Formats: sequence, C-alpha cells, structure tokens
Amino acid sequence: MTRVRCITEMGMGVDVHGKDATKAAKRAVSDAIRHSSLGFFRMIGKTANDMFVDVTIAVPNPEAVDKDAVAKELPYGTVTVNAVRGGLEIPSAAEQGNDPILIANAAVIVSFEKE
Repeated sequence: MTRVRCITEMGMGVDVHGKDATKAAKRAVSDAIRHSSLGFFRMIGKTANDMFVDVTIAVPNPEAVDKDAVAKELPYGTVTVNAVRGGLEIPSAAEQGNDPILIANAAVIVSFEKE
C-alpha cells in the first residue's frame, strides 16, 4: 500500500550542558509535537495507532542518539527514528572549559496507508 503524508512538524531541542545528543533530540521531538492535536482520524476511518511517524533528527554526532529513547517521545503509531549529521554545536566560552551547547533539529512526519 501507498502511504499518504498528512502532517509535517519541525522542532528544535537544546542540551545547554553535557553535549547529550539524545536529550537534545527528545526535546526537539517534543517541541515539534507540543502544539499539535490531530483530530482528523475518524474522518478518514483511522485511529491514532494507524499512524506511521517518521522522525529525522539532525545532530553533530548522530551515532550518539538513542533512537529508542527518542521514539518513546511519541505516544502513538508506528515510529521510526533516523539520526543524521546536522544540528549545531556551539563551543563554550574559554572560561567555561569544555561545555558546548548542542542543538538538535527534528522533522516529524505523520502518514497513513492509503487503501
């Protein structure tokens, strides 16, 4: 069957101390979905569990993202998380030592199978 994209949301998350890519990624996903309320399921004869949720996380160190932890930020649907190189790492000030800020970007795409 073919999937039909219904929703695209974008978000940004930051870990100010610790350079934790997973923490920043979870915050980016939360930011992307925080203001969404998807109420059209019944109109198309589907439920929230029929959704396919594809998440792309962009961080400087994609291998450091715990994809399962990020997926748990999404309460419904079949979730797939892909981490790619991107985002931003802002070096810390010299007097702060090695304490950079890590910024993650998230794209959350919701689709359904077309019958």
